[in-house]
Amino acid sequence: MKRTGLIIIAAIIALGLGVTVRHLFPPAEKSAAGALPEFNLPDLSGRQHNISEWQGKLLVVNFWATWCPPCRKEIPDFIDLQQQYADKGLQFIGIALEDKEPVVKYTSATGINYPILLGGDNGIALAQQLGNSVGAVPYTLIVNQQGQIIYRHPGELSKAQIMEILTPLLR
Repeated sequence: MKRTGLIIIAAIIALGLGVTVRHLFPPAEKSAAGALPEFNLPDLSGRQHNISEWQGKLLVVNFWATWCPPCRKEIPDFIDLQQQYADKGLQFIGIALEDKEPVVKYTSATGINYPILLGGDNGIALAQQLGNSVGAVPYTLIVNQQGQIIYRHPGELSKAQIMEILTPLLR
């Protein structure tokens, strides 16, 4: 019985700390524009890609994982938006924060229509470098056509939220 009580107390403390941290780090932020640094990551076939390949486009860079329910929830909206606005210069880029096998299986099943890069541990470090100080998954950046990060969002991003930001920037 003592062990159960300790577990319950630890859970309550963890919940309290989680709520406190959530209030210290707001769920989304418009950031002072900062340049998106160059980085290279492989795609699902092993081919290296540099982020500069998409220079001049409005980018939505999404750090995600197949085991993450909020990530899986937002991906269908990303697929729709990529299809709808690709001709207006919008480019989604997914950076998977896990091993190749589950990502290949998931992307095949969902029909993702935008590039998926394999980040793994390098992707986690990159997300932290780009402002993901709490290690949130998903974590999304919006980068304007001049290569400036204009928005950072830890956690799930709804279609309405993303359109509010993207609409004035679409060509």
